[in-house]
Amino acid sequence: MRFKGFNPSLKKISKVKTGKLTVQNLVKIYGTVRAVDDISFSIQSGICFGLLGPNGAGKTTTIEMIEGITAPTSGNILYNGAPRNRDFWEQIGVQFQSTELLAFLTVRESIETFKHLYRNQVNLDQLIRLCSLEDIQHRENRKISGGQKQRLMLAIALANDPDLIFLDEPTTGLDPQSRRHLWDIVNDIKKRGKTIVLTTHYMDEAQILCDEIIIVDQGKIIAQGPPDELITQQCVGQIIRLPYDHFSKKVRQLFDSDQRFTWCMDSTNKHVLIQTQTINDCIEILLQHQTDLSRLTIRPHNLEDLFLQLTGKALRK
Repeated sequence: MRFKGFNPSLKKISKVKTGKLTVQNLVKIYGTVRAVDDISFSIQSGICFGLLGPNGAGKTTTIEMIEGITAPTSGNILYNGAPRNRDFWEQIGVQFQSTELLAFLTVRESIETFKHLYRNQVNLDQLIRLCSLEDIQHRENRKISGGQKQRLMLAIALANDPDLIFLDEPTTGLDPQSRRHLWDIVNDIKKRGKTIVLTTHYMDEAQILCDEIIIVDQGKIIAQGPPDELITQQCVGQIIRLPYDHFSKKVRQLFDSDQRFTWCMDSTNKHVLIQTQTINDCIEILLQHQTDLSRLTIRPHNLEDLFLQLTGKALRK
């Protein structure tokens, strides 16, 4: 089997000192749309690397080109410093966001089935323990919960003991406890020296799990680096969080005309986030206009603030 984008007749690229995975000048064009526009990055071994961006930014297309699902228009993708070859598929694991499993197979039988598709196979019992599936390993797939299914899909992605693992929104739709359980497993995988590429819409998840991130918008990389460093570099002041219902039209107009304050809606569209370096002045204005401060909170910047600031999806001034 040959994956898309692999052509043995292409000019060979000499090995260079790069990371586990290196993307060079990657472009994908659909008709007149440049879905991915000349992006380059390198992922070092043993880290969790986050690929973030709003819907339609080009992140899914980028991942599909790396995985070999979609052929790039131009650019190079290197694995361990060399062009990908047929062995690439044997050395990666992919957890898709949504995958249908045979309903009447058990959890253990499902992992065993996928394990036999590869030459390199991990010990089944060790894999079941790693993904906390011991108690449900003999349960049929149709009888497991959403969180249990995500852990099963992660186990299947690890069935060939891959060096490079792609996780596509692994905690979407999970309750907070199940999300944190999966985070613990991902951190355990990383401690074993594996390299992880994570796509997620949860900024808190990316900030906790990722050693390095890129933020993509309109097909281009607009930020790259460790999350905490990017937040420190790009964001100043602190954030005041206030229910939108408590944020009167008059106060909004005042803040729109005052350069000391920048505000936007949060991801739930239920709260206002006010960015300022003058907390006392901000609170004084709110009090002057009889704003209810009973549910006001003050916090430092986080990755969601950075994301909104860079992508400009809801930011106002």
